[in-house]
Amino acid sequence: MLVPRRNTGLQILFWGALWVLVPSILQGSWDNPERLAVRSAVVLAGIALVVGLNMEILLPRFYFNKKQGLYILAGLLLVVAVTLLLDWDAAPWAEYFNRPPGAGNKPGGHNNPGWRSMRYIGMAMPFFTALIGSALFQVTAFANRKEQEATELRNEKLEAELKFLKSQINPHFLFNALNNIYALTVIKSDQAPDNLIKLSGMLRYMLYECKNDRVLLGQEIEYLRNFIDLHLLKDSRGLNVEVDLDESRPRLPIAPMLLIPFVENAFKHSKIEDLAKGWIRIHLHTSAEQLVFQVKNSQPGAGYTKDQAGGIGLHNVRRQLELLYPGRHDLNIEAGPEQFSVTLTIELA
Repeated sequence: MLVPRRNTGLQILFWGALWVLVPSILQGSWDNPERLAVRSAVVLAGIALVVGLNMEILLPRFYFNKKQGLYILAGLLLVVAVTLLLDWDAAPWAEYFNRPPGAGNKPGGHNNPGWRSMRYIGMAMPFFTALIGSALFQVTAFANRKEQEATELRNEKLEAELKFLKSQINPHFLFNALNNIYALTVIKSDQAPDNLIKLSGMLRYMLYECKNDRVLLGQEIEYLRNFIDLHLLKDSRGLNVEVDLDESRPRLPIAPMLLIPFVENAFKHSKIEDLAKGWIRIHLHTSAEQLVFQVKNSQPGAGYTKDQAGGIGLHNVRRQLELLYPGRHDLNIEAGPEQFSVTLTIELA
């Protein structure tokens, strides 16, 4: 159970000052210092008793344990008990709280029920307000703490979810890239070292740069180019892939690994190995405040199936966009008989 940190001493000082010092100053009853000191000490002790029991026992045991009815009853009984103790005729301080001389001989004096009721209400007011006030302070602190912990929990959940989404790289791509580079080394191609450096750069980007909330657009574009280049190693005859990536604003901030799922999806489902019918078009355009990313690919037909293992997937990308750019993105997906198209628009500012 969550219980806010208690500040009982400060509460006692606050309510004691409110109901002891302020009335004494306003009334200016300094002609009898002894009477004023004793009355103030007794009222302060009563306030300390009410606030202390309220903060240390009643609130933790009843209110914060969802027993509000018992808390109200116990609080009222506490105020009544302290008020009656204050008005106890046999108490050592009784003579300092006696009624005005001759009040009982006047019509409407202290023997009048109405006067006695008002007197008890006046005596109970400091303790009742101290009870309610200290409870309000503590309940407010409790609500603020709950809200803070709920916010922290939401942030931790979102961070964990984003890390999970980012981690879902297709292992088949890594195996294929390594196999292709290995084939280049077997034939002693001059392309082998360059492509190995590209793969190393991609892994470094995923392991280190992607830990940040935002990366530079130039880094994301470099990752895309390396990904595409390694895929193009699949066929030495050249694949029908058109790439147009706007690199005029490389320092624009963007969430890492946000664009790659669309490119991966195109290579997975376009049947790009079919040199006659397979094709992919990748375009990226930017402005000072907006990014537009479009990926189109051929649709190989209903009979074509592709291994679905690995990869993030467009459903998870939608969720990632909702977390990272709520209300600041538009994802349009069109699936036709011959073409699949994805257009993502992000407001970066």
